[in-house]
Amino acid sequence: MNKAILIGNVGRDPNVKYFEGGRAVAQLPLATTERGYTLQNGTVVPDRTEWHNLVFRNGLAQTVEKYVHKGDKLYVEGKILTRSYDDQSGIKRYVTEIYVDEMEMLTPKGAQASVEPQAPAAQQPVAGAASEETPF
Repeated sequence: MNKAILIGNVGRDPNVKYFEGGRAVAQLPLATTERGYTLQNGTVVPDRTEWHNLVFRNGLAQTVEKYVHKGDKLYVEGKILTRSYDDQSGIKRYVTEIYVDEMEMLTPKGAQASVEPQAPAAQQPVAGAASEETPF
């Protein structure tokens, strides 16, 4: 089974591209943070933030374009996929992405979240019926 579930904050406004036949792809970075803690011996373990590349397709991409902005808190479910490409120097690079199938917006309407995670807010479900094929 290949399933990723993330709750985090959007790092920048979505980058949306349209293709033939009205197909759309939106991409954005999502930051997830594991809170730090202090061990019994006094050792401090700091917060740890990971950045994830999210990919939304078709109708979900159009929803993201309209309603998702930098700083918003999202709940997403999807698949982890890795692709490779050759950079300008001819070196093979790898990119790991989350292809999102389901999304819930956790930032209340009209409120702009800070980039730092905060207490959970009211959920606003958004259905995500993305197709299995990718336009690129």
